[in-house]
Amino acid sequence: MKRIPTLTLGLAAMTALALAGCTSASDVQDGAANASAIPSYDTSSITKQDDIAALLPDSVTADGVLTAGASTDYAPAEFRDPSGNPVGYDVDLTRAIAAVLGLDAKTEHAEFDSIIPAVGTKFDLGISSFTITPERLESVTMVSYINVGSQFNVAKGNPEGVDPSNTLNLCGLTIGVQTGTSQESAIKGYSTACTAAGKPVIDVKPYSAQSDATTALAGGALDATFADSTVAGYAQIQTEGKVETVGEVIDAAPQGVVVAKGDTATAEAVRQAIQYLMDEGYWDEILETWGIDTSQALKTSEIDPSV
Repeated sequence: MKRIPTLTLGLAAMTALALAGCTSASDVQDGAANASAIPSYDTSSITKQDDIAALLPDSVTADGVLTAGASTDYAPAEFRDPSGNPVGYDVDLTRAIAAVLGLDAKTEHAEFDSIIPAVGTKFDLGISSFTITPERLESVTMVSYINVGSQFNVAKGNPEGVDPSNTLNLCGLTIGVQTGTSQESAIKGYSTACTAAGKPVIDVKPYSAQSDATTALAGGALDATFADSTVAGYAQIQTEGKVETVGEVIDAAPQGVVVAKGDTATAEAVRQAIQYLMDEGYWDEILETWGIDTSQALKTSEIDPSV
């Protein structure tokens, strides 16, 4: 299994937070947004590529706006600044794709598990840290752009001695995940393995927002949380060290932009736009802006890659 590096903690110098005494998910989210300087990538140098833009159907170009659905509570990929504006590396990617396609960009918040059903109607795309899985490929088309693994967070000092090096070590623990994520599916599978081994099940606690799970962990209501490796790393910064990562990054897999099933024109336009951003170095620059190790950036974008 390929080990994917986590978020570079040098970003802490740019995003010093004051989250002491947080008691609610909104406190954690607001704290994350009230950083002294929230990064943002300037896409103004990215110009429209006429040959790529010409691939888009009228259903996307008619209003001049590329609208993406995102669950904006998953820092540093997608979250909100103090004014409520969406920010994060996925949000910057959305703006960059739109620039290549000659469109304005709009990221709209939605609950994570409501985004996929709305792609092709309410949203042109879903760009919200969607892991590409065989199950998702049955209902939508996905265009790859990054390779991200999963990692556990525990409270500072790991008071419960959580050791995820063997998933059977997790039996009997209470673990929080965001609803609808690949981590929720994975942890339920680990729990089934616990039962098969004659061990206590994992008490899986689903949350609609990752910030809720982080708050519960920092407050002692959970033994651990399970999230994307980039998100797990950033949670250390959000909470000023009240939570920390434990164990290695596991199950690295590609994430993709969600396009409506059968919309081959939009999928190809998005693929070519992302490939242009990769080839010209813009995608690496976006990730660097957010302190993400660029070894996670894919070099080739694919439609419905084998997973």
